[in-house]
Amino acid sequence: MITLYGFAISNYYNKVKLTLLEKNIEFIEVTVTPSQDAALLERSPLGKIPFIKTESGQYLSESQAIVEYLEDAYPAHPLCPADSYERAKTREFIQHLELNVELIARRIYMEAFFGGKVSDEVKEDVKTKVETGLKGLTRLLKLAPYALGEHFSVADIVAWPHLQLISASTQIIYGKDLVAEIIPGIDAYFKQMEGRPHVQKVASDRTLALAQFLQKK
Repeated sequence: MITLYGFAISNYYNKVKLTLLEKNIEFIEVTVTPSQDAALLERSPLGKIPFIKTESGQYLSESQAIVEYLEDAYPAHPLCPADSYERAKTREFIQHLELNVELIARRIYMEAFFGGKVSDEVKEDVKTKVETGLKGLTRLLKLAPYALGEHFSVADIVAWPHLQLISASTQIIYGKDLVAEIIPGIDAYFKQMEGRPHVQKVASDRTLALAQFLQKK
């Protein structure tokens, strides 16, 4: 059985968790926080989460590598297109979203969600770059009705947790939802995704984990 390590607040953890659920792969969860502990570094080279232990007892980190491993190792319930070009377009979408939007937006998460402070200079830089990244994303998004077309895919597994978090964080920091402002139809997309039982499960676990985290602070 797969073991998933990390915590349910993380959008990257939830990306992997949703993949496991949608592919109907049995797994257990072990709560782990990022650290430089030697034992953790043996399993995740930078001490990051999420990471998994495979059924053969091997460890694998980095969410996209894990998702692609699960797709290859468990071909039932495929989440990636069979066509090589469409498969590459899916990777293009994921890379653009994660590198050019989410990685930038996470610089404001500390203030948005965890009681920290971010400088005005950082906030302005993030806003400019996130707006640019989201505008680029609209050139790839189809929302017809799913992220890249008629069929639910790994693009949706990635889009839902990331765009929700970016949406919430920009609303809190800037007083306006940059995702909704730049991507027409995103609210309807979120509602559609929230109708999926596995998305509901991940969202519910995330809410509980965040409440528990904040209680400990």
